[in-house]
Amino acid sequence: MNHRNYLALAIPLTLSTVTTPLLGAVDTAVVGQLPNPAYIGGVAIGTVIFNTLYWLFGFLRIGTSGFAAQANGADDKLQGTLAFIRPLIIALVVGMGFIVFQKPIEYIALSLLHPAEDVAELASGYFGIRIWGVPFTLVNYVIMGWLIGMSRIKISVFIQVFMNLLNILLDVVFVFGFGWGVSGVAAATLLAEVIACVVGLWIIWSGTSYQFQRPSIKLMADGSSIKKMMAVNQDLFIRTICLLAVFNLFTYKSADFGTEILAANAVLLQIHYLMAYFFDGLSNASSILSGKAVGSKDRKLFQRNLELSFQWAFYSSVMLLMLYWIFKESVFSFFTSIPEVIRLGYIYGDWLLFFPLVSSFGIVLYGVFTGATETVPIRNSMLLSLIVFLIAMAAGVPYLENHGVWLAFILFSLGRSVFLILYVPKLNLLIRKE
Repeated sequence: MNHRNYLALAIPLTLSTVTTPLLGAVDTAVVGQLPNPAYIGGVAIGTVIFNTLYWLFGFLRIGTSGFAAQANGADDKLQGTLAFIRPLIIALVVGMGFIVFQKPIEYIALSLLHPAEDVAELASGYFGIRIWGVPFTLVNYVIMGWLIGMSRIKISVFIQVFMNLLNILLDVVFVFGFGWGVSGVAAATLLAEVIACVVGLWIIWSGTSYQFQRPSIKLMADGSSIKKMMAVNQDLFIRTICLLAVFNLFTYKSADFGTEILAANAVLLQIHYLMAYFFDGLSNASSILSGKAVGSKDRKLFQRNLELSFQWAFYSSVMLLMLYWIFKESVFSFFTSIPEVIRLGYIYGDWLLFFPLVSSFGIVLYGVFTGATETVPIRNSMLLSLIVFLIAMAAGVPYLENHGVWLAFILFSLGRSVFLILYVPKLNLLIRKE
């Protein structure tokens, strides 16, 4: 395993994952050309609600990827089949549950975030359309996780890029062509999610050479296997709750400072997502190699993967920092033409200069740990980082206002890296014992 092998995985996965925040970025940029900042706020609030719903069940992708990678490393076709079917059932049941309970979910979410009346009305319309795409998105998580775990990189990249480019195209047509505004953004996302799910399922069953086995009901319901899957998913679920607490509190405090600051922070968060998902591509590569190493009991591969993960986390963080520093003003102006939102973006945008360096190691190492299905350190490190965030918010926001919100967020991102790095020696010991 060398740098070229690692990058052969990381580059296509990074191109794939970066299209995910690009989708949100284009949503924001499209409504940012409309005259009222409430449009950006409505999309921001709606996005936070769906990020909450989807991130809660993000383990369907991450957990599936880890178990599929280990089955692939062990060349176990039956376990590979089960790694797809079990989370697929969970995705369908949970997705239908969200549709059934959509009204109380919307009421609770808007009550907690309490945006301005005009923003809340736009967010409600956005929610009412996108909620129908939840089952398809959760199934897409399983599809993408399984394909990545099975090293079907080209197929996973095609599906992801196809969905997001379709969404971008529909955004432009529905908003500027049909004049649907925020509802057009929501409709574009819904349609792209449905089409990508159908295409993904068709490709898995018809377009791959994988030899699916037909497991018995008894084997699918095997207690020890499900217990291990649920233990991993439980840790990742708690990790996601911590992330959601941070982003929801971030948006909640942003709304307290007015619609213009809410809009400016929403734009800056989209830029942050572009950086974070860039690292997530490296994380996916590290997860695949980690899972293969554990499945095949290859300790040398595991150690080499760990070394490459550290190195490329650093290299990529420096690259992103420099790119943002050079292009930050032009990038921010791309998202909106509203002068006050642009002015505020310039004021608070320098905080993002810190993000790549403080967050890269935590995000990339996340892939190493999930590939090995060692998720307790992920859970614990995120809980500690959340505590850091809450303390920083309580201490900084009363004096620094929106600067205090960003300071707390950067300290949280730093904590994700520091606390997870502290678990690396223990992870090495566990792998050596297996």
